[in-house]
Amino acid sequence: MTTHLQASLFDQTDRLRLGGLDGVHRAALGSGAWIDVLPGWLSGADDLFEHLVTAVPWRAERREMYDQVVDVPRLLRFYGDGATLPHPVLDEAREALSDHYAAELGERFATAGLCYYRDGRDSVAWHGDRTGRGSREDTMVAILSVGEPRDLLLRPVGGGGTVRRPLGHGDLIVMGGSCQRTWEHCVPKTARGAGPRISVQFRPRGVR
Repeated sequence: MTTHLQASLFDQTDRLRLGGLDGVHRAALGSGAWIDVLPGWLSGADDLFEHLVTAVPWRAERREMYDQVVDVPRLLRFYGDGATLPHPVLDEAREALSDHYAAELGERFATAGLCYYRDGRDSVAWHGDRTGRGSREDTMVAILSVGEPRDLLLRPVGGGGTVRRPLGHGDLIVMGGSCQRTWEHCVPKTARGAGPRISVQFRPRGVR
């Protein structure tokens, strides 16, 4: 009989490494919005992806849209302020981001929302994180992506030129300034052979 041994959480943690944040590149979007991008911030990101797929109690949700209830085209999990995250490296990432951006943000990142895009049919429509304080105050949302790259698109509210950033394999993007109020972002569906991706969104308290 063949026995398959799953790598322990400690073995995975040994393989996972966060780089420094001094290498982030900032791009101004306009209207007080900006993004910071750091490709490959997390080394060994495929190990984290595999762990999250099986360790996170994913939820399939349904929402009302255009007078009908439809399936949300991705799996979700939200970890509130003080909740235990599903891997120690995510706690480390949240602390590193909080330390790096504390002076500019004025507070620490508190929550983590996870989205599992299983293939090219999964997506998220154009939106800004405007529930709560994000609708009226400048804030930040930091996204760590693991798994295969998917395009994150950004555009000004009301339409305009689109910024496209493929994110996966440990890439980091931070949306800051007025980005959630004056810009929108989405992950569109794609007919190309898209592999699975998980995004981890770190937000301050009271921003969704």
